[in-house]
Amino acid sequence: MERNQTILSEFLLLGLPIQPEHQHVFYALFLAMYLSTVLGNLTIIILIQLDSHLHTPMYFFLRNLSFSDLCFSSVTIPKLLQTMQSQIPSIPYAGCLAQMYFFLFFGDLASFLLVAMAYDRYVAICSPLHYTSIMSPKLCVCLVVLSWVLTMFHALLHTLLTARLSFCGDNVIPHFFCDLSALLKLACSDTHVNELVIFVMGGLVVIIPFLLIIMSYAHIFSSILKVPSAQGIRKAFSTCGSHLSVVSLFYGTIIGLYLCPSANNSTVKETVMSVMYTVVTPMLNPFIYSLRNRDMKGALGRVFHKKKMLLCFSR
Repeated sequence: MERNQTILSEFLLLGLPIQPEHQHVFYALFLAMYLSTVLGNLTIIILIQLDSHLHTPMYFFLRNLSFSDLCFSSVTIPKLLQTMQSQIPSIPYAGCLAQMYFFLFFGDLASFLLVAMAYDRYVAICSPLHYTSIMSPKLCVCLVVLSWVLTMFHALLHTLLTARLSFCGDNVIPHFFCDLSALLKLACSDTHVNELVIFVMGGLVVIIPFLLIIMSYAHIFSSILKVPSAQGIRKAFSTCGSHLSVVSLFYGTIIGLYLCPSANNSTVKETVMSVMYTVVTPMLNPFIYSLRNRDMKGALGRVFHKKKMLLCFSR
C-alpha cells in the first residue's frame, strides 16, 4: 500500500461564487470587513490592556477571544483578497495544510474561550460573594492555557491525518479556503480514519462546549427566577447579553452548516454560511461587546480623556 505519496504540489481554490463584473465590489466589501475586524478586535485588546477597570476575569477572556477572532479572520481573508485581486487561485500543498491547521486552531480556541466566559458569568450571578475567590487569576490563566493546549492538539491531529493522505486526481477545492471536508473529498486514499476522528473530536470540540454553555445559562436563569426582581433581571441581561449574542452567532452558523446539513445543501449555501462565521462573526463581536457594554464604553471614554489631558499638558 502506498502511503505519504503526494503527487499534487498545489491546490486551486475556486473562491466565492461571484460574477467577474462584481469582483471589484466584493473585493472592496471584504477588504472593509477585514479592516473592521482588525481595527475592532485590536481596539478591544488595547483598551483592556490600558484600562485598569477592565482587569477582571471576564475581560481577560474577552481579550483572548478578540485575539482569536483577529487571527481566525487573518487565516482566510487575506488569501481570499489576494485571489480576488490577482485571479491566481493556487495555494501550495504545505500552505493549504498550514491554513487548515490555523483555521481549526483559532476556530476551536474561540469555542473553548466562550465556555470559560460562560462559566465566569455563571459564578458572577450564582455565587457573587465567592466570585473573587473562585475566579482567581491562577484559574483564569489555567483555563486559557488549557484552551490553547486542547485546540493545538485537535488541530495538529487533523493536520497530521490529512498529511498522510494521497492526492493524485482533482486538485480543485470548491471553497475560498482549505476546508478539511473539502480536502477529504479530493483524497484518492482511504479517509475512514479521518472521518471517524472528525465525528468523535467534533463532538468533543463543538457539542460538549455548547452543552456546557447551555448548562451555565440554565443555572443562571434558574438563579434569577428564584429571586425575581426587575433590577436583578436587568443586571443579568446586561451582564450576559453580549456573551449570549456572540454565542448565538458563533454556534448558530456552525450547527447550521456542520451538524444540521440538509440533503440539498449546495456548495454556494455552504460557502455563504462559511463566510458568516469566518468573516461576519469576528467582525461583529467587537461591536456587540462595545455597543452593549457599559464597561467598554466607560473605558473608551476614560482612555480618550487621558489622552486629551496628556495632549493638553504637553502643550
